[in-house]
Amino acid sequence: MVTFLVIAAAIALQIFLTARKLSPFLSLLVVAIPMGLALGIAPQDLLKTIDAGVGSTLSGLALVIVLGAILGKVLEESGAAEKIAATLIGRFGERNIQWALLLTGFLVGIPLYFNAGFIILVPLIFSLARQTGLPVLYLAIPTVASLSTTHCFLPPHPGPVVLVNAFGADMGRTLLYGIVMAIPAVVFAGPFLGRRMQGINPPLPDLFTSTTVHKELPGAWCSFLVALSPVLLISVSVAADALLPEGRVRTALLFLGNPTVALLISTLAAFWWLGYRRGVGLGEQTRWLNAAISGIAVILLIITAGGVFKQVLVDSGVGARIAALSATWQMPPLVFAWLATAVLRVMIGSATVAVITAAGVVGPLVGTSGASPELMVLAVGAGSVFGSHVNDSAFWMFKEFFNLSMKQTFASWTVMESSISVVGLAGVLLLDLVLR
Repeated sequence: MVTFLVIAAAIALQIFLTARKLSPFLSLLVVAIPMGLALGIAPQDLLKTIDAGVGSTLSGLALVIVLGAILGKVLEESGAAEKIAATLIGRFGERNIQWALLLTGFLVGIPLYFNAGFIILVPLIFSLARQTGLPVLYLAIPTVASLSTTHCFLPPHPGPVVLVNAFGADMGRTLLYGIVMAIPAVVFAGPFLGRRMQGINPPLPDLFTSTTVHKELPGAWCSFLVALSPVLLISVSVAADALLPEGRVRTALLFLGNPTVALLISTLAAFWWLGYRRGVGLGEQTRWLNAAISGIAVILLIITAGGVFKQVLVDSGVGARIAALSATWQMPPLVFAWLATAVLRVMIGSATVAVITAAGVVGPLVGTSGASPELMVLAVGAGSVFGSHVNDSAFWMFKEFFNLSMKQTFASWTVMESSISVVGLAGVLLLDLVLR
């Protein structure tokens, strides 16, 4: 009980300090250190935990975020983002723009990790918001809901893949059931909630604001191809991993499909096709690059501090304590799997850590309860996105990119993530009834 009170007090203090306008970068560190000591981490071990939190967060995010920001800046300054936005509006109409973004987010989210897909699509959201005058969250929520839903339900994302292996589930059936579940989850958490969040309309940040007056926009095909080239490269690598035998071709495609390498190649292609070939000098292109990096620096630091906060919770052994507590609960296996994972997610912050921990807790139920291993995978995946808040780096990424207050982030991001989780659980239980 003391452990949970310490965590609750730390989360409350973090919310208070951020609401009082203290930089989240500082407040996350100020709260994480005494929280770690209160949870029993020795001072010398706490220093290692801080280093581990910084390293694990930056190793997975730093280059992806920076390269994604540069690619987004090139698309914006060259007029490609404006062309993409105008094409989407022309084809779907402003009335159906949410559905266009939902579909885009879903297609991008299947092969890409959430962070990479988010960074790639943020410039498009801002461009559409400026052109249409629509509230930014009206456009952002359907896009981000699609990315989050594919991340927690569908292979080849790491969480579902880990669970498929742990539970002995069939990958194909898991993917099929996941798509069936993802559709209602993303429709509810996307367009439905997005329309009800129009009142949350913060001013657009300057990160992807173009300072160039475009006399002539790039072609639509060129703009879409450059913007989606990371998705194409990563998709090809996923297919190569599944279909090709060991060899040089497979190795090369897997290398090119690494998110960092794919974004680097796409960024260089953007500088060439949208910059140099259209008469933009290297000096101007360097200005674009510097502006993108300077605009992203504070966001990257805040996300890193969030990683430290999360690592303190992980290293304190909170997951093991929750797992032991969860093992005493008596309830239907699918509901138990969802609830145990949701509690782990809320307390620890990392969806991946929650999934891995939950796999050990609920794994034995697959053999003893007769529950479908595929549905157990999806129940745990649904629980892993519940209640995202200040101990989740994605919470801060969404908050800072869209220039939201803490209250607005809870009312949008946290509500959206929890909606995906609850609708996902409902989908699991309905599928269980149908498949019996």
